[in-house]
Amino acid sequence: MRTWLAGRNWRLYGRPRRWLAASLLVVLLAASGIAVRGLQLGVEFTGGRSIQYATTTALDPETARQAVSTAGFPNAVVQEADDGDIRIRTGPIDDTAQEAIRDALAAEAGGAEVVSDELIGPTLGEELRRNALIALGVALLAQLTYLAVRFRWTYSAGAVGALIGNVAVVVGMFAWTGRTADGLFLAAVLTVIGYSVNDSVVVFDRIRETRVARRGRAFADVAGDAVLQTLPRTVNTGASTLLVLLALLVLGGDSLADFAFALVLGILAGTFSTASVAVPLTVALDRRWPPPPPGPPASAARRGTGVRREDGAVV
Repeated sequence: MRTWLAGRNWRLYGRPRRWLAASLLVVLLAASGIAVRGLQLGVEFTGGRSIQYATTTALDPETARQAVSTAGFPNAVVQEADDGDIRIRTGPIDDTAQEAIRDALAAEAGGAEVVSDELIGPTLGEELRRNALIALGVALLAQLTYLAVRFRWTYSAGAVGALIGNVAVVVGMFAWTGRTADGLFLAAVLTVIGYSVNDSVVVFDRIRETRVARRGRAFADVAGDAVLQTLPRTVNTGASTLLVLLALLVLGGDSLADFAFALVLGILAGTFSTASVAVPLTVALDRRWPPPPPGPPASAARRGTGVRREDGAVV
């Protein structure tokens, strides 16, 4: 497949702005969900109540979740605690609502009692939101620093542009689908950031190697060849990861569905954004700010012999 693609001589990035315009449209459509429907934040970020129940007979989380939903709390987060108890997180509720949840669980398990009952106040929720934004900012800054050291700034700008687009798509799709952005969602977004940069670094390494080996060729053609050469690897890696995540999405239950959904979106967006955002943005920036021509090696300078620059001139 790699040989067949390399032999097509496609000029993928002859007009990089078309790639960027199409990608920007997709990102805007996804991110508009935040403005149209709003992002539904989880209990960790808004404040609420976290209650742990011990049941007479063991309940699996799915049965408990159905019982709590039937009792009038469909948005409650129901999870199994380490000791087999049921932990439930909801928005602010009073004691009457808490007793209704307990009765619903007791009807399924033959009895239930409260083991712990914790209130998550608005102040704590605001602190968690701030810490979540700090975590995202640190992750982006760390990736930007690594890319700036590892590659020329035009490469790092392309990778960061793709990364920001991926995060916007994931967050926007969560808003459109009405899913809850909680702690697991934050973990998924941070994972998407790492995956997106990893894919871009692989392609950029191939671009740099190809550019050195094929001096004199236009950078857009070199970038297109590198993308085609790494495309089979990218598809194989993404497909193998998606198989696991799709299994988790379908069979993991509601407690892990949002986490798996965010990762599936991130893998798909990250795979496409490398070719549709990172590389064309790098090509566009390279045309506007081309790198300085390489200087002659020290040995050539001593002998007075010339070397050929990237643009074909001899110096």
